[in-house]
Amino acid sequence: MTLKERIKNTLDELTNPSTNEMKEVLQSLHLTLEELQPYLQSPEGKPYYRKLLYQNEAVELLVMNWSNRECAPHDHGNSKGWIQVMTGTSVNTIFEVKDNQLPQEIFDREYSKGSFFYAPKKGVHKMKKGSGEDLVTVHLYSPPIQGMMVYDLDKCAACVVSDECGAWWPDHLRQKIKEMQLK
Repeated sequence: MTLKERIKNTLDELTNPSTNEMKEVLQSLHLTLEELQPYLQSPEGKPYYRKLLYQNEAVELLVMNWSNRECAPHDHGNSKGWIQVMTGTSVNTIFEVKDNQLPQEIFDREYSKGSFFYAPKKGVHKMKKGSGEDLVTVHLYSPPIQGMMVYDLDKCAACVVSDECGAWWPDHLRQKIKEMQLK
């Protein structure tokens, strides 16, 4: 069975997965860096390159390989998810956000190879590659991400981005769904 078939057979079963079910399913895939390697490409000046491995109405599974740039603080819209560190170390910074205000950094934590960490609905965080080897992560979200909010702390602004934009300030006007000034 190919990787794509294994993923499809496992994730097709999910319709409205609980938080625990999502983690169990991600663990049950037993993904390896070797089988993900063909899906990795250069981030080309961005914080990461992402490749969608699977998507249905209930979930999406992505693999990301990271550059030395950190992504912008962002949420995942109305999606929740689990992130698995395949290799390297991820530094995950958590923020607190109050109505129309600039997110405030609360703490950061490092996750190494084999770790899983949770991204709650509307939770704001940013990630970057820690020191050492390359960082590759796998992300399982439910439902598939729409309406991701990205924050620019220097501009005191936030932007809902289109699905083609990642966790960085949009390069093109078509990637901005809605932009707002923050206090």
